[in-house]
Amino acid sequence: MQNYRHLKDLRNRVALVTGASSGLGEQIAYQLARKGAIVVVCARRKDRLEVVSRKCQELSGRLSMAVKLDIAQPDQIERAVQKVENQLGPIDVLVNDAGFGLMEEFLDFKMEVAEKMFRVNVLGLMYMTKYVALRMASRNRGAIINIASVAGKIATPKSAVYSATKAAVLGYSNALRLELKPLGISVLTVNPGPIKTDFFNIADKTGHYLDNIGLLVLSSEKTARKIVQAIGTSRRELNVPYVFEVIHHFYQLFPWVGDYLAGSLFNKK
Repeated sequence: MQNYRHLKDLRNRVALVTGASSGLGEQIAYQLARKGAIVVVCARRKDRLEVVSRKCQELSGRLSMAVKLDIAQPDQIERAVQKVENQLGPIDVLVNDAGFGLMEEFLDFKMEVAEKMFRVNVLGLMYMTKYVALRMASRNRGAIINIASVAGKIATPKSAVYSATKAAVLGYSNALRLELKPLGISVLTVNPGPIKTDFFNIADKTGHYLDNIGLLVLSSEKTARKIVQAIGTSRRELNVPYVFEVIHHFYQLFPWVGDYLAGSLFNKK
């Protein structure tokens, strides 16, 4: 039995969540707390993090820590990981949720924004994963959850840069999973569709995208519950809602039809 299977019981396990000041990351933190974990929440908004951390303590009856962190700064990441392990103990669960997007035609896209998006969505995730995984490897146990996106599998207009970052997360995670499995560390990739969160306050300049896609919009609380339930299992990937997994397989079998649908029927931006 792989050591990560022991993480089905999260009581008193230290779990670190990035991007935890709102949205999916916040809800994942609460679900971890309900399982009795010692939850560490990381993001740039310290005031909001303190609120989330206090609620985690109420839900878990255990310690929680709020760590102000800019995931685009590698030196901050290393210091944060060291601080958590020194004060709370070994990190057993890492959830990489920090990220942002912007829905805009690529020819109008500012490349400095593209570079920042890669710095946050991809390189920040990789730095955090390496600093934590090195410590997990020394203990031969751990679970890493990388929040990618269905956009990494099914690209649509106005998502070129964001889709590229999430495709990078998918490729990275798939290789990392194979490398870390012998060390007792699991790697789960989560590919959610659109979730009703603050993410779209930045990503959607029109303010109408979530209304346009209607029933496909996910609940952050329900999605977080599914993610936390998968910790401690051998599951490699979680695609929500399931219809997007079906669409992805269809896209692979019939790419020309897939391109037509992605550029017309599914283009709601």
